[in-house]
Amino acid sequence: MKSLIRIGIVDDHPLLRQGVAATLIKIADFQVVEQGACAEDAQHIAMRFVPDVLLMDVSMPGDTFAAVRAISVSRPTVKVLMLTVSESEDDVYSALEAGAHGYVLKGVSGPELVQAIRNVASGETVITPMIARKLLSNFRGSEEGEKQVALTAREEQIIREVSTGLTNREVAIKFSISEKTVKHHMTQVMLKLHARNRVEAVTAAQQHWANQRASSISMILPGTDMQADDSSQN
Repeated sequence: MKSLIRIGIVDDHPLLRQGVAATLIKIADFQVVEQGACAEDAQHIAMRFVPDVLLMDVSMPGDTFAAVRAISVSRPTVKVLMLTVSESEDDVYSALEAGAHGYVLKGVSGPELVQAIRNVASGETVITPMIARKLLSNFRGSEEGEKQVALTAREEQIIREVSTGLTNREVAIKFSISEKTVKHHMTQVMLKLHARNRVEAVTAAQQHWANQRASSISMILPGTDMQADDSSQN
């Protein structure tokens, strides 16, 4: 007899959540152990019920990615599978970096969702093929276009603050350093990023960070199951 795959479902849309639950409870070796509607519920379910797979939406009350991160640390046996409408690359990166084992769009069919859950439960990473292809494309682009840039910790701090709109003076006050020191670090940042001014420096820094994220996720993608919803492409 197959062992049960215990599942938690967290989504702030009751009809969708109940529909997913109704689909999954028909599967002989699936057991829906609990449902929730927010990031806090997700952590509670992970801690109390310790499901094998926890389905979570991206956009719901609370800090979803912080919840995923907390679950991956406190309950590493609970594999989080994001089930969402969000095609945002930032959301995909944030979810995977936080410890999610999969990212599937809500347009997936019932059988495809069932297979995705099985794959995640067995230890695979599952990403909707369209999104996985986009991430792989980004990574290949970053490999081809990325210059070797090594910003110091302080330079990273300063350009990140500048990218939010702070002036040199405001950055200096925030880090309790002189404005002259901030200008020196910004000069170094612009030289390393081949930028002629602050606007170009911020743009180049943002691309640099995007390349770093793509590189960090690339190690996950080769083992990704690309067939969870391939039938929808036919």
